[in-house]
Amino acid sequence: MSKQTRSRTGLRVVTIDGPSGGGKSTVSRKVAAELGYTYLDTGAMYRAVAFGCEQAGVDVENETAVVALLDKLHIKLLPAASGGDDVRVFLNGEDISTAVRTPEMGMLASKVSAFQPVRSKLTAMQQEMGESGNLVAEGRDTGTIVFPDALWKFYLDAAPEERARRRVEQLRQKGQQVDEGALLAQIIKRDQDDRERTIAPLTKAEDAVLIDSSRLSADEVVARMLKVIRKQKKRYHPPPGMIPLL
Repeated sequence: MSKQTRSRTGLRVVTIDGPSGGGKSTVSRKVAAELGYTYLDTGAMYRAVAFGCEQAGVDVENETAVVALLDKLHIKLLPAASGGDDVRVFLNGEDISTAVRTPEMGMLASKVSAFQPVRSKLTAMQQEMGESGNLVAEGRDTGTIVFPDALWKFYLDAAPEERARRRVEQLRQKGQQVDEGALLAQIIKRDQDDRERTIAPLTKAEDAVLIDSSRLSADEVVARMLKVIRKQKKRYHPPPGMIPLL
């Protein structure tokens, strides 16, 4: 890692972790836009692996089979299309952006993300993307594992019921029919799986700022994060030869 990507306190990266459905993607895009940083959706990469397993008929609970498939999966993320919300996801050249955004694919992604070889490969890809800094990364372990030296870390949470309500509304706006009760059960189960897994469990980094978005709009959350980020930028005085914070 280049010494110029770091300040005295860390890497010029904003990490936003938290459970599924907490609004991380929306908030991360807005924060990245305000700062002029690149947005990295790490969860989309795990969803792409899960999708690849499903397409190949590989059991996502069979670590040996999943790992054997890894080298055949080529994942690429591109910025959202004009007017779109989510990062575009490509697997082996195929646009799977819509297919990976279902609740079911989220559950499968949670399964494959528990395997160390999968995490090692994707974490290395993510760290390479963040080497030059100026990145907003969102996921489950971006502040604890992927970018432990990030300058700014946040943990975005919300009550499971509120997260389910938001997700149902989002999916229905896209024309998808959703059982809210079933979705809530999936969210609670995924929370449990993510927090209890041995490898890179969902947890708040010790130095992360906790924000409960249950009663906050996305813009209110963004405002709180930007206040923290800009306050720290004002306190920062780069040593000679160091690239200043933008």
